[in-house]
Amino acid sequence: MEADFTNKTAIVTGAGSGIGRASAERLATAGAAVVVADIDVAGGHETVDRIEGAGGDAVFVDVDVTDEDDVEAMVETATDEFGSLDIAHNNAGIEGEAAPLTELDSAQWHRVLDINLTGVWLGLKHEIPALIESGGGSIVNTSSIAGLVADGTAPYVASKHAVVGLSKSAAIRYADDGVRVNAICPGVVKTPMVERSLEEHPGAIDQLTADQPLGRMATPEEVADAVAWLVLDAASFINGHSLPIDGGLLAT
Repeated sequence: MEADFTNKTAIVTGAGSGIGRASAERLATAGAAVVVADIDVAGGHETVDRIEGAGGDAVFVDVDVTDEDDVEAMVETATDEFGSLDIAHNNAGIEGEAAPLTELDSAQWHRVLDINLTGVWLGLKHEIPALIESGGGSIVNTSSIAGLVADGTAPYVASKHAVVGLSKSAAIRYADDGVRVNAICPGVVKTPMVERSLEEHPGAIDQLTADQPLGRMATPEEVADAVAWLVLDAASFINGHSLPIDGGLLAT
């Protein structure tokens, strides 16, 4: 079923690159006006330029998702610029330091949790009232397969597991208000985050693809297609779900 988000407004955080950019572009292609939110100003403006160049409608907002004032202003931009908020994709996240749990310092721990978890909570806190005001809508939070299994460093795994739980909690609490909340759990996706890791460990690409039943990494666009499907009215009975997008990795 072809997505049609004409006359709808979406927010995508971490939209300056990777999954966030692909999600913003996918929603815009289907007709949504998109608030492109990121701390990466250059990347965010590039995403807006790409959307507008394809005939879409978008605006950039410089947002630190750990700063509540920034997040509140992001939501206000959506309603002020486009008149409503109907869709949100809380996607911003980082991988953190590749260090054993016992060697992490508290600053490393809190930075990952602040961005990956608190950033999602702040998004929900301010997006949900705007969605209710618009008559309901849909939110997708980016977790990871690391939110379902212990695949990664301790703070990353902890944060992504928590995003799954937070999404379920919000889904139950606000279902009566017409707000659906789901999480996506991507496996290995060809994003700048993964590419940075591969630069440090060039041989890892062979292992990553060998572990995948489909024999390759996902593209950001494949993940964005899943986001677009979850926020469709056709997915209206899907709520509180954590969707693996992993090429069958967790089935092995």
